[in-house]
Amino acid sequence: ELCEIMEWSKSHVYSTFHICWGAQAALYYHYGIKKRSLPEKLSGVYPHRVTSAGSMLFRGFDDIFWIPHSRHTTMDRDDIIAEKRLKILAESVQAGVYAVSTSGGRQIFIMGHSEYDALTLDAEYRRDLKAGRNPRIPANYYFEDDPSRSPNMRWRSHAHLQFANWLNYFV
Repeated sequence: ELCEIMEWSKSHVYSTFHICWGAQAALYYHYGIKKRSLPEKLSGVYPHRVTSAGSMLFRGFDDIFWIPHSRHTTMDRDDIIAEKRLKILAESVQAGVYAVSTSGGRQIFIMGHSEYDALTLDAEYRRDLKAGRNPRIPANYYFEDDPSRSPNMRWRSHAHLQFANWLNYFV
């Protein structure tokens, strides 16, 4: 069913915005790029930078912006670069490729979770603790990396700007 939806989107949707596992599934479906397992779960809020100057998706962004990630898999940068129809728009030294697009933005693939609210990573961390998974504390998330303190919500303005840019310039 998911493949049918992705196929339908090629001719019925002006621009798709795939997020996290949806981005990984779409990159595999449309371009044959396989996800790679990480040695441990990537969880936290990481600094990113725009790597494609002039990308309208990141119009108005600061030089460094923060985005939450929570996943066990990733997409290999070299695999994406090898696909000439794709362009990496933004990435992080710690979290890897963040945003990929086709020319003109008809398909956009986002590897992180800019849509997360302030407590989403906290809920995931506590769920994993309760399940006995012994998770690492999400990086750069709680004040002073202390889970008894409140999360440091540092991505909201960029998240709103990113979605507004997608709606204004691609949809």
